[in-house]
Amino acid sequence: MLISNRTKVILYDLLAISIAWSIGLFARFNFEAPPKEFMDAAITAFPVVLIVQAGISRYFGLYKGLWRFASLQDLWNIIRAAALGSVSIALVLFVINRLEDIPRSLLILYPFFLVFLLGGPRLAYRLWKDHSLSLHNISGGQRVIIIGAGTSGEMIVRDMLRDGSYIPVGLVDDEPALLKARIHGVPVLGPVKDLSSIAHRYEVDSLIIAVPSATNAEMQHIVDMCEQSGRPFRTLPRIQDIVSGKVGLQEVREVSIDDLLGRDKIELDWQVIQSALVGKAVLVTGGGGSIGSELCRQVARLGASKVIVFDHSEFNLYQIDRELREKFPHLGLHSIIGDVCDRVALNQLFTTFSPRLVFHAAAYKHVPILESQAREAVRNNVIGTYEVAAAAERHGCENVVLISTDKAVKPSSIMGATKRFAELICESKNHDAETRFITVRFGNVLGSAGSVVPLFRQQIRDGGPVTVTHPDATRYFMTIPEACQLILQASAIGEGGEIFVLDMGQSINIAYLAEQMIRLSGREPGDGVSIVFTGLRPGEKLHEELFHAEEDLSQSSHSKLMLAGHSKTDRKRIQEIFEALVHACDIFDEAGIRRLLIEAVPELTKTIGESENNANVLNFTRGNQ
Repeated sequence: MLISNRTKVILYDLLAISIAWSIGLFARFNFEAPPKEFMDAAITAFPVVLIVQAGISRYFGLYKGLWRFASLQDLWNIIRAAALGSVSIALVLFVINRLEDIPRSLLILYPFFLVFLLGGPRLAYRLWKDHSLSLHNISGGQRVIIIGAGTSGEMIVRDMLRDGSYIPVGLVDDEPALLKARIHGVPVLGPVKDLSSIAHRYEVDSLIIAVPSATNAEMQHIVDMCEQSGRPFRTLPRIQDIVSGKVGLQEVREVSIDDLLGRDKIELDWQVIQSALVGKAVLVTGGGGSIGSELCRQVARLGASKVIVFDHSEFNLYQIDRELREKFPHLGLHSIIGDVCDRVALNQLFTTFSPRLVFHAAAYKHVPILESQAREAVRNNVIGTYEVAAAAERHGCENVVLISTDKAVKPSSIMGATKRFAELICESKNHDAETRFITVRFGNVLGSAGSVVPLFRQQIRDGGPVTVTHPDATRYFMTIPEACQLILQASAIGEGGEIFVLDMGQSINIAYLAEQMIRLSGREPGDGVSIVFTGLRPGEKLHEELFHAEEDLSQSSHSKLMLAGHSKTDRKRIQEIFEALVHACDIFDEAGIRRLLIEAVPELTKTIGESENNANVLNFTRGNQ
């Protein structure tokens, strides 16, 4: 009958306890035969020693660890088990026979011998296995340099030595204290800036980025160095994706654009967020869209009792409904097809489901298309916002959160102007209302429907060209989950009337984004896939802004949420313009709608001229000028 490894460990440890107790006794008498009375007392006490020490060893988990992966933590557990064991044995024997004929020095010598007998073989076995694996892996496998000599780099090196498919030639790291150090026998060869020369000198086949905590700028620098080396490179997930805290070869993947544009890890007050949502009915308008659907997922995950998904797209509604029912089978889910401009439908919805919180994500957002369709932009973005806000106010909702955009700041487009007027409506509604109206403003989200990243990806897949509006155009970027988490944080800490501006970090040059996406596909800009500059489209700006010049930006209680301070709104004027817009939409007066938008948002006239000056078509190809 085969004996399990755990049983073998237990049997060895019991043998080690016996030997340590015996050696301790003989050491007390200078390794000569102990007097008979002491020998008899030690033998009589031995069952107590064995039972007490075995129980304490089990308590400290000495039988759970594998010798192959013995660590300093295991050694520390052995020391604690031996020390506590000796004290416990002394106490038990004192109760039984007042330690009669048990040498006091035996109880001091015993734990030292036990630590040596338990820890020594474990360490020796670990060193032997690591040495054997290193010798085994020298002869074959792909030669690799690991970027990052921290915890993740150490785990990758260990996995490589164990796996045999890779040879870890060395590591590179910018930490001066790590230079010339060795990790599992693998040397740290130099800083990241020397990566190209190091890769050439050691004839490596590929590179692995093991810096999951890297910031946006650090990741861009590392990728630049990898590209200069001419070797293929891969990376570990970012730190916020490593839920278990463990990394290894199985997590290594291709570098994605999210790694270059992703943000630093955000610490959220999940307890505050959850307490604001748990057990409540939540309405998400535009719940089938990119932001709306992610809000639905997070709200469901945080314990809302009921989620009402409201969207005018049947297909989008079907997709998120199916996903939520699979992931959250016990959620009170209601998927409603409807138009945010339909006052009757909204009243019926609020009466039937009584939502306490509303996330208003329904909006048209495509700038060039809306530029020629002002009526539809106003109906959905302005009238829809008003109707949702009014219904929430009538039915006593606690919170309404408007999802706004950086295009509402100094708008140069119909879309931006409608979103700015939607902000003004929510600000005006917040006065003298029990419902709290909160606005959250942010820039582009990576991978959202209609955003530039999926477009570039498709253009690269098709062989190009990749179309960029202007070589100097910049945009702010954020991931969809991150944006939604900050929206939830703002809704939890907002008291009403605030405009929260998400900290989007540094804006990203769109041409740089296109170049990096081409390189990540394995090609080079201008050589395989070209970049064509087409000029700014109607309503587009060269650079987006996150707040108005007259807005006093201040820090909120969360480091990633800023407050855009603003003057009080003229509620009477906003109501008059809104009613005029409704009338203009009813009679399909496009010119009148545009005039009213300029009256409502005077900044629109100041930026239209700037936008037109930048809208010249630039028909040249980057790299082929």
